[in-house]
This record gives sequence, C-alpha cells and structure tokens, in this order.
Amino acid sequence: MADTVWWKRGTVYQVYPRSFQDTDGDGIGDLRGITARLEHLAWLGVDAVWISPIYPSPMADYGYDVADYCGIDPLFGTLADFDDLVAEARRRRLKVILDFVPNHSAITHPWFAESRASRTNPRRDWYIWRDPAPDGGPPNNWISNFGGPAWTLDPATGQFYYHAFLSEQPDLNWRNPEVRAAMHDALRFWLDRGVDGFRVDVIWHLMKDAGFRDNPENPDFSPEQAEINRFAQVYSADRPEVLDVIAEMRAVLRPYGERVLIGEIYLPMERLMAYYGPDLSGADMPFNFQLIQTPWTAEAVSDLVENYEAALPEGGWPNWVLGNHDQPRIAARVGPDQARIAAMLLLTLRGTPTLYYGDEIGLAHVPIPPDRVRDPWERNEPGHGRDPERTPMQWDGETHAGFSTAEPWLPLSPDAATRNVDALRDDPTSILTLYRRLLALRREHAALSVGAYRGVAASAADVFAYERFSADGVFRILLNFGEAAHALDLKGDETWTVVLSTRGHRGGERTAATVELGPNEGLILRRI
Repeated sequence: MADTVWWKRGTVYQVYPRSFQDTDGDGIGDLRGITARLEHLAWLGVDAVWISPIYPSPMADYGYDVADYCGIDPLFGTLADFDDLVAEARRRRLKVILDFVPNHSAITHPWFAESRASRTNPRRDWYIWRDPAPDGGPPNNWISNFGGPAWTLDPATGQFYYHAFLSEQPDLNWRNPEVRAAMHDALRFWLDRGVDGFRVDVIWHLMKDAGFRDNPENPDFSPEQAEINRFAQVYSADRPEVLDVIAEMRAVLRPYGERVLIGEIYLPMERLMAYYGPDLSGADMPFNFQLIQTPWTAEAVSDLVENYEAALPEGGWPNWVLGNHDQPRIAARVGPDQARIAAMLLLTLRGTPTLYYGDEIGLAHVPIPPDRVRDPWERNEPGHGRDPERTPMQWDGETHAGFSTAEPWLPLSPDAATRNVDALRDDPTSILTLYRRLLALRREHAALSVGAYRGVAASAADVFAYERFSADGVFRILLNFGEAAHALDLKGDETWTVVLSTRGHRGGERTAATVELGPNEGLILRRI
C-alpha cells in the first residue's frame, strides 16, 4: 500500500468547523478547537481531515460566501492558528484538505465592489452581468439553487448580476482568464502553507452557457421538490468547457506532489464520470453522492455499486460518501441499526470513503426550533433546511456536551448525555467502536482499501454480498438490510472466519457451508 497515493488508500473525515469544538466561549467552533480534537481523529484511524470554509465571510451562507480567499475569518482564528493546525496534523500523520469555493464570492468581496462600481470598471467582467430582458425583467429563466430568481438588478448600473445561490453570493466569470489566474494564486497560497488538497465547491457550476439560453422545463418536476428542480440546468451548469477549468486546477496542484482535487458534483452517474476528464485530467475524485440518493435496500445498493464500478473510466478511482453538511445524516435516513450496516458498507467498498463528523457516534436528526433556524435555504424554502446535520459534535456528558462553555450556535441532540464520544469510546458494542474497528481493518489489510471488488450472489433478497481481495487475502462482506435472520449458503469448499460483526461480537468464529446472519447485521469474513 505504500506505493499507492495516500488519498487512494486512506479515509477522509469532514469537519464542519462551526460545530466541531469551541475554545473561546462564543458557542461557535474554531480552528484551535479542531487542533485540540485531532487526537480523536488519530485515535479513530482516519487519514485526512477536510475542513469546510474558514475564510473571511459575512456568513450569509455560513462561509460559502468568501470575502477573502487568502485569509481566516476572526470567528475561527488566525493564519497562525491555521499553521498550528497543519503542524499538529502532520505530527499525527493526518492530511489537511480545505474547502475551496471558486464559483461565487461574497457580495462584500473587494472584487465585486469594483465590478459593480461601473460598467467600465476593469473588474466588471470578473462577474456575470447582463442587460434586462425586453420587458425589464431578468435576462433568462435561471433559478437560484436556494429558491427564487438567480438574477438581481443593480440599479446603479442598470444590469443584472447572476448568482446561482443567494443574492449575496455573486457568481464569478470563469471565462475571464484574470479570474482563473487569481483563483490559481489562491490555491498556491494554501498549498504553500502545507495543504494536501481541496474539495472544490459546486465545481459543475463554474462554466455557464456563453449564450445564456433559457433552461428547459423539467417534465418530472413536482411541487414538493425544491424550486431549482423546476427547470433542467442544462445551460446554467454542467457545461463541457468546465473540464478545461478543472484540468487547469489540476495543473496548479501537480508541482506540489501528492495533492488531491475533489469535486462536489450532484449529477447523474453518467455525467459524474465525465468529471474524471479526458485521460483522467479532471478531478482526482468527483464526489460520488449516489449512496445518499439511492433507496436503502440490498437490491438498489447492490445495483448502484455494480453500475458505478462498471461506469468508471479506466484508471478512475472510486469514492463513496454517506452524508455531509448539506444532507440529512445517515442515521436519520436509515435508523440506528442500519446506520451500522452503512458504516460497514462505506468502509469496505472499493474506493476512498469520506466520513462526516458525528456519524461515528450515530448522530441522527436533531430538531431545530423555529427560533433557532440558521440556514438561509430553510428561510427561503421551508422544509429544505440543513441545520439538523450541522449541529455540534458531542464529546462528553457535561454541559453543552463538551463542545463549548456557552450555549451552542445550534441545539444539541436530545440524547447528548449518552450519545457522545466519552460514553461510547470504551463500549465494545457501540457504533463508535465499530467505526474504529472498521478503520483499523482497512489499514491492516490492503484487500479492504486498495484491493479489487466483485459482487457475490446472496441466497436472501435483502442481503448484499461482495468480496474484496488482493495478495493479502480474500474478504467476504455480508450486509443484511432486512429485519429477518438468514442462514446463508457460502457456496464452495473454502473455510471462512468471522472477522467483525456490526453487533460487536462473534470475532473468530469459523464456518464453511453456511453462516448465520442476524437481523440488521453485517459480517466481514476472511477466507482461511
């Protein structure tokens, strides 16, 4: 495995910095808090920490509106704090990945202040400006991803500017070579400080149709969906020219050695694969969110894995994600028992897994009272809020769960007194222990990290079975998505030993013809 780049053999752990650890008593997490908790990540067994935006920002979208691409918001600390974090991560052999938000800036960014100053300002073309339609309305029918029109009129200059998200997040014009150069300089700024890679926000949005044509109506739209689904975004996003932009970003990273470029891409599988780029010149890992969007059944997940593996371009490296700061937590979607199945699935499939903070303690849906709502999307379109998956990490059973000495910016889970790291750390049956054991197995056995994959027919419809194998052995994974127990036929003359159960026992059992698989149980077997 030493011959394999770190981001293929390793695992990534996402931290939402506002919610990981507060050290200055304002109820909001900070960089020193992440540094203080790096030992947890090292103990857990992950290889890299991905940190959501920490740049200076007016926080209209909680950091995804950047006012300075080469700085740290005082809310989170200083550049010196960031340098300390990188140094402490290195000491624990952890990589550091930063969120990069190049599609749009904050409305308060000095670039936009210059751009909107006049039509003749040298930075006018750094953003996307268009004349009104003949009726005086927006230039086309493009919709904001957070609801409402994607165009806002600037009365002073008489033109509309485009924003794929909030009006406080104007989109940059990536057709302008000066914008590209400025963004490349920002990447180098962080690479020079020791960053090991970037997760690039909404990378499929960077290029827009040069003719600004109307998006076609979506025939499958239904009223309960978010408004953005009313039209198919064929002209406002996912343009073929974006692959050239991504290739240029890759070229910026190349002189720095083993750095990784991850692209956030919510697209169907066939379009997702395009983002590996011609001759793998695109994103090292176009984020694969298919597990988030697939029905949670053995048949659907099995079909997804087979189709994904078959669709990968030659040499393309797979990756898997169960949740993030924009999606309901996996335990909220599938329940506590199946959250264990999900953990075993994520950490035994071929490819790089990304864990989301708090999933290792089984955090689920946290109710947010109306007066505590923070997410602007929820305020624009009720029912689509992302606050429940952004609540503070729960470290112990003390006041505010060890996250802060003050009232946290979002509520804690009602079961925080028992669902926390301290309470679960030494429990051999806890989901936290399960995650740690799974991560240890990945590190110990190349078959489970960089090994090959093959599906295996299961004798029960609600069981997903597959094998991972390499020179160091063959492992069979059996995942029961159902409530019934099964005696599974192992089909063959081999003898197997039970390595791990999601129930936290059974290790060392030997079996040949059949194996008992309990309700909602997952097993890892090793061929003897």
